[in-house]
Amino acid sequence: MNYFYMLLAFLTGIAISVQAGVNANLRQSLANPVLAAAISFGTGFVALLIMLLASRASTPSLEAVRQVNWWKWTGGIIGAVYVTTVIVSVPKIGTASLVSLSVAGQLLAAVVLDHYGLLGFALHPANGWRLLGMALIVAGVLLVVRN
Repeated sequence: MNYFYMLLAFLTGIAISVQAGVNANLRQSLANPVLAAAISFGTGFVALLIMLLASRASTPSLEAVRQVNWWKWTGGIIGAVYVTTVIVSVPKIGTASLVSLSVAGQLLAAVVLDHYGLLGFALHPANGWRLLGMALIVAGVLLVVRN
C-alpha cells in the first residue's frame, strides 16, 4: 500500500469538511447559495489556472479535445451540484451529517463502480469484506445522523 496517498486522501477528507463550513459561511454572508458556489468554483478555477501555468504542462491539441466523449465533460457539473448541495445542506443538517451521508454515498458508488469496472476503473469485486465495510459505514451514518 502507498501510505502517502492514503494520508493525502485522509487530509482531503479533512479539507472537504472545512470547505463545507467555509462555503456555508460564504452563502450566509452573500444570502445566495448559487452565487456562493460560483465564487467557490471561480476561486478554484483561478488557483488551478495558476497551477497549470506554473507547471508548464503541455496542452492537448484541439483535435484531441474534440475526441473526448461528452460524458467526460460532466465532472464540473457534478462538482457544482455537490458544492451547491453542501452549501444549502450544512446549515440544515450540520457538517457531520452531511459528510457522513456524503461518504456513505461515495462508498456505495465506489463499490459499484469497482465491482463492475465502470468508467474505466479496474475490477475490484464487491467481496464480503467490502460489503461489511459498507454496512459498518451505514451503521456509522445512522449513529451520526440520529443526533
